Amino acid sequence: MSLILLADPSLLVNPALLMDSPLLAGPWTPQVPLAPLDDAGDGNGGNGNGGFGIEINGPDGTPSAAITTLVGIALLAVAPALLLMMTSFTKIFVVLALVRNALGLNTIPPNQVIAGLSLFLTFFIMWPVIGEINADAVVPYLDGRTTFAAAAQEAAGPLRTWLLAYTREEDIALMLRAAGLENPATAAEVGLTTLVPAFMVSELRAAFIIGFVVFVPFLVIDLVVSSALMAMGMMMLPPVMVSLPFKILLFILVDGWGLVVTALVSSYRGG
Repeated sequence: MSLILLADPSLLVNPALLMDSPLLAGPWTPQVPLAPLDDAGDGNGGNGNGGFGIEINGPDGTPSAAITTLVGIALLAVAPALLLMMTSFTKIFVVLALVRNALGLNTIPPNQVIAGLSLFLTFFIMWPVIGEINADAVVPYLDGRTTFAAAAQEAAGPLRTWLLAYTREEDIALMLRAAGLENPATAAEVGLTTLVPAFMVSELRAAFIIGFVVFVPFLVIDLVVSSALMAMGMMMLPPVMVSLPFKILLFILVDGWGLVVTALVSSYRGG
């Protein structure tokens, strides 16, 4: 480095300039750093209390994209449980599966077809409730006109009303006795932790009643075919093989799928 300085005198620093510098003119006094100012200019770091806060809303008061995405992912994670326990999906799926077993067809239609039909019938039945929840809770929250807690409370109202309409009082009393709770004064005081299992019990009971009604005519066909085979001495021939075409023919003639779907949808009217 010394060789470079000697070779180029322009790189040398003039001592007079250093003496005239304000840094060496006198003793240096350290300055106290100023507190950060917030939007109100109170110097309290942004929250007015001397603490640190995190703003989850956007500039116009609406939820930020990150919070909306987080809430959407959380809802998708619990969507299967909500679909099974708080909608008509379970009842529809059980009834369609019982109809398939009554026909003697264990794999036709497959489970994917039954689940898909049950899902779309559930959306068809639950659409008024979904629309009310969207109008009263989801849209105000996305517009920044309400908080998440208030939106969740508003969304629980229509769902609670729908669940109460199709839940038997005996099943609610059963859940209350199992939990050791006293009977509420009104139905609106029943908590969701008690209402949801009571609704599931009611749905399963109704599904098995419909399944029993569907099984009776096919059982009669099986008995008639078995008696006819026994009378003809054809005991080695499986009765199911002979009765299956007659059961399918009867199901087609009476428009079985249409009757079952109509009965399921009609069971959720006027609740």
